[in-house]
Amino acid sequence: MSRLSTLQKALTAQFGEEVELESALGEITMTVSPDQWEATALQLRDTPELGFEVGVDLCGIDYLTYAVGKAGSEETGLNAVPGRYAVVLHLLSIKNNWRLRVRTFPTDQEFPVVASLQGVWPSLNWFEREAYDLFGIVFEDHPDLRRILTDYGFIGYPFRKDFPIYGYVEMRYDEEQGRVIYQPVTIEPREVVARVVREDGYGVGR
Repeated sequence: MSRLSTLQKALTAQFGEEVELESALGEITMTVSPDQWEATALQLRDTPELGFEVGVDLCGIDYLTYAVGKAGSEETGLNAVPGRYAVVLHLLSIKNNWRLRVRTFPTDQEFPVVASLQGVWPSLNWFEREAYDLFGIVFEDHPDLRRILTDYGFIGYPFRKDFPIYGYVEMRYDEEQGRVIYQPVTIEPREVVARVVREDGYGVGR
């Protein structure tokens, strides 16, 4: 039995039908409900047969138009995801030498919230702050949920797929006031069309 099959069997034995398992490209993705996010994390860490003692990475995803469409549609694949936002966690078991991807979808699409896992894997502290800063996903009970990459006065969440390329505001130093000020973006929106210019016969005979 391969290592991947052993891990999948151990996950099925531990969680049964409470989670959704998908195996592809030599990796396993486990999808859990947001209300079981923290409890599942604790089991993944503390169950000896699983032993995921390292939280390697955590990030947010904005599926936007890939989320579930109109009722009764026959959309499949990415279009079948149950919500716009997702939180994805990558775990490592050094003892068992295997990895796992865990994913959950916040239920509130206007104000996405999931439990913080910083208390389970302290290494996720700044990753959760990054997901909050860039996607606006709130991690409940996080000890210090502040912006980490953008300015504290930044408006919006730049990794949301409907966020304008130029943002909403810009800042500059005002000579009269003697300080940095924020103002509406003055850049004229424009459509950027990529061009590829090559000479005739490029690549022929190479």
